[in-house]
Amino acid sequence: MPNSNRLAQETSPYLQQHADNPVDWFPWGEEALRCAREQNKPILLSIGYSACHWCHVMAHESFEDAEVAAVMNKYFINIKVDREERPDLDHIYQAAHNMLTQRNGGWPLTLFLTPDQVPFFGGTYFPKQARYNLPGFVTLLERVDELYRTRQDGIAKQSASMMQVFSTSLPSVVNQVSFDKTPLKDAFTGMQQSFDPVHGGFGGAPKFPLPTEMEFLLRYAMRGGDPDAQRMVLYTLRKMADGGIYDQLGGGFCRYSVDERWEIPHFEKMLYDNGPLLALYTDAYVLSGEVSFKRVVQGVSGWVMREMQSPQGGYYSSLDADSEHEEGKFYVWTPEQAASVLSVEEYAIVAAHYGLDRPPNFENKYWNLIVDQPLDAIAKARNLPLEQVTQQLASAQEKMFAARSNRVRPGRDEKILVSWNALMIKGMARAGRRLGEPEWILSAQRAVDYIYGTMWKNGRLFATSKDGKVHLNAYLDDYAFMLDALLELLQTKFRLADLEFARALADVLLEQFEDQQAGGFFFTSHDHEKLIHRPKPEHDNAMPSGNGIAAFALQRLGHILGEQRYLEAGERTLTLYHPLFVKQPMGFTSLLMTLQEYLIPPQIVILRSAPGASADWCKQLFQHYWPDTLILAVEGEHVGLPETLTKPFTQDVSAWVCQGVQCLPVINDCKKLINVCKSGETS
Repeated sequence: MPNSNRLAQETSPYLQQHADNPVDWFPWGEEALRCAREQNKPILLSIGYSACHWCHVMAHESFEDAEVAAVMNKYFINIKVDREERPDLDHIYQAAHNMLTQRNGGWPLTLFLTPDQVPFFGGTYFPKQARYNLPGFVTLLERVDELYRTRQDGIAKQSASMMQVFSTSLPSVVNQVSFDKTPLKDAFTGMQQSFDPVHGGFGGAPKFPLPTEMEFLLRYAMRGGDPDAQRMVLYTLRKMADGGIYDQLGGGFCRYSVDERWEIPHFEKMLYDNGPLLALYTDAYVLSGEVSFKRVVQGVSGWVMREMQSPQGGYYSSLDADSEHEEGKFYVWTPEQAASVLSVEEYAIVAAHYGLDRPPNFENKYWNLIVDQPLDAIAKARNLPLEQVTQQLASAQEKMFAARSNRVRPGRDEKILVSWNALMIKGMARAGRRLGEPEWILSAQRAVDYIYGTMWKNGRLFATSKDGKVHLNAYLDDYAFMLDALLELLQTKFRLADLEFARALADVLLEQFEDQQAGGFFFTSHDHEKLIHRPKPEHDNAMPSGNGIAAFALQRLGHILGEQRYLEAGERTLTLYHPLFVKQPMGFTSLLMTLQEYLIPPQIVILRSAPGASADWCKQLFQHYWPDTLILAVEGEHVGLPETLTKPFTQDVSAWVCQGVQCLPVINDCKKLINVCKSGETS
């Protein structure tokens, strides 16, 4: 029997799920790597995450099977990795998979490595029995073992070639560039061409939300770009809000839609999607005033506080796609299930609104709720007042939500990741500020306080926390996203401790992550474990690029504090990646947002007043969408306040507005300040 304690002691619920497998699993670490070297066995590296549907499938089919496990244990040192805790390993080995197969990767990722950690064969999901044009897993294992024993020369040559590709994959040093708006326009044009005019979104199925790209489009439209950029975003957000990718009863978005209509998702809910989408829908509501956007903001924030925030304050990572070994079972309905908990009148409204009177849309027997007909159309068709129909739907939603709550819930991954928490802190802070919801702001502050109090030790961050145990050196995304989140929270409720935390994070970014020679930031710190490659991720994927957000946030902090070191680091990053985002601008929207604020610096608005006196000013200012304006309401006296924020104040509110190196005279009238902010210029 395997020693299950190896994984049972880990903080990752994904690893713990495999602690009782008959596979002799190791976590990634020196013990496993030493065994591979000493026994001259190849490593079977399996990377996944707890909410991953196909990871569960492969686990049930193969890793829980004693016969399959016996073959794995005989021929390989088996290492299980949670890609959420070890994104450094995932970055490297997804890239290696692409080199080996010329195909995109995914999860589960299944790679076979030499004892010196270099992959020589791999894929993603492999079935136990041959199907889907894939070999059976046992057959594959035996072939890989034979390959390793008989083809050492070929494997050595392939490994050398792969390491050579890795060594040349980082962008080259750029001495001088000329920044202009051209990449911004080119990115917009590319997105315009890939926009789906029927269902919204970009490209076909499977369809991902892409919040970073849509945030760029909103900012592009506001900066005098084509207004069609805003239209595309608002249209997409409407379609997503009405689709099955959004949980119509409980709030929150699933990771992506398997179809082009946003109708059927893979049902896992990830914190890292919902944070940026919460911020994006908040902006859309401020811009448009559309009630459906407000409904989503309320739904996502309610779900986060209800289901995803730990008692200590940090946000949990994700909810599984499966419950009772069936994907989506917790979320889908039959008409009979709905009718059994509703009145006849309520069911009639629900059936028309959510499409229960149409054929099933999930596995030919279930209904995943979508907005099939708007309420005003239902009211008109039934000759009923809209208010009555709205009340009936609200009553029905409460009853269906209560009934659903009695089902077996999907598993929850309760580890707390700094980077993902930061994305949600930013979303909750922005939503709380814009919609005037103090509980949401408090939720964001509690998460920050948990991270600072538990995961920040001796001037460095730990990446993950669970059940009081923190470990793993934090990554670029942890520092960059947290810095960005703190700048958002400072605009929501100024706390000097948050500003000091932000400055400390910025200093670690420069000291431990920046490439001083070439520019840009490595994904791992200078004192991180040595791996076969040290990437500098620049593309936006499901999450924004760590380099893009680091440059963006450092640039903003540099303007707030008048700190040239931060501004120069942002400029070095833009310089390094300039040749790449000129050629392929659509993949670099977080860097393009940094470029926008490099070309035209953001306005910094400092409000100074006695405690509580600036509340009315803030309420008026927060009703406007000014993505390039930072508003800091610094009330009362603060010991240690930076010089740039140290302004005199009385019982009234005084505002100072600066942009770049230019500042306006003090403004003591809120309407005048609003006009200045609308103009976007201080010169």
